[in-house]
Amino acid sequence: MESSLPEQVQRELTEFLRARRDEAADLDPAFGTAVAELADFVLSGGKRIRPTFAWWGWRAAGGGDEGPAAIAMLRAASALELLQACALVHDDLIDESDTRRGNPTVHRKFEQVHRESGFAGDDRQFGMAGAVLLGDLALSWADDMLHSAGIPPAALNRALRPWRAMRTEVLAGQYLDVLGQVRGDESPQAALRICQLKAASYTVQRPLEVGAEIAGASPAALEALRRFGSDIGVAFQLRDDLLGVFGDPEVTGKPAGDDLREGKRTLLIAEAAATALKQGDQEALDLLHGVLGDPDLDEQRVEQARQLLTRLGAVAAVEKQITDLTGSALLALHSADLAEPAASRLAELAVAVTDRTR
Repeated sequence: MESSLPEQVQRELTEFLRARRDEAADLDPAFGTAVAELADFVLSGGKRIRPTFAWWGWRAAGGGDEGPAAIAMLRAASALELLQACALVHDDLIDESDTRRGNPTVHRKFEQVHRESGFAGDDRQFGMAGAVLLGDLALSWADDMLHSAGIPPAALNRALRPWRAMRTEVLAGQYLDVLGQVRGDESPQAALRICQLKAASYTVQRPLEVGAEIAGASPAALEALRRFGSDIGVAFQLRDDLLGVFGDPEVTGKPAGDDLREGKRTLLIAEAAATALKQGDQEALDLLHGVLGDPDLDEQRVEQARQLLTRLGAVAAVEKQITDLTGSALLALHSADLAEPAASRLAELAVAVTDRTR
């Protein structure tokens, strides 16, 4: 199963969403069409990082690779992709993003449907409503898929602790992200707090805990996985922040500089602002604040921002943070007696998710 884990997750999601789509069409054909958009979004891309970490949390705590228990675990892990879909659909709406994975975002697709159908009212309002509702639906279905996976009641009860925490933490991180933008908070502490809640929690740490709790992990194993997941999750987001400014749109599927246009106060921005302040470089601060939150930012000014972030040492500082966090995560991983091949596979994943181009 492990050699084709993403394909197995895809099959589980396809089967689950086919049944949900049929139910939606029975309620009303128009709702079935809307749900088909959600299904397409879930099934059309993604690295399946969260189910992968949940699976290896299960294996690290002694869970097996085959049999009914492994199949139930796979279904439970796949539910994380529906939670991810909710977060992405809502995040794109909040950020007013145009593309995701190289395709129009969900709210933009609904705006297009509105225009092409000649509907009354505002196309942007219709797009927003569609995205909010489908994001909410994905979150509801994530819970449904987890509870119907076939996990024994005692194991499911253990898994619900990190699952519930994860749902709250990702929303807390999203709110703090929005709040930081309107406050203009450029402190490194605020940026790292958002990384922890919005990314580390639901990308690595909590999925690992969900899998480990289902397998009945020892307290020592849970603590090691929690520390590993927290550090790797933050490092993962820091790499994402770098790609948001320096990534190739053909690879990332999002326009270059989108994080700048959206005014995101990432650690990259915080480090640059702190250095400019320390050096008394008002020109650099003015340039930095001039690009942040400018929806009309063109490629020339994005390139100016890239050069500034590099010159101020912010890129090097974030790269160092990624390296340090990856190192501390691997130390935490090796501090516990975790089952193989999970311990080795998690070490490989730590490098893979923090040293990437998409």
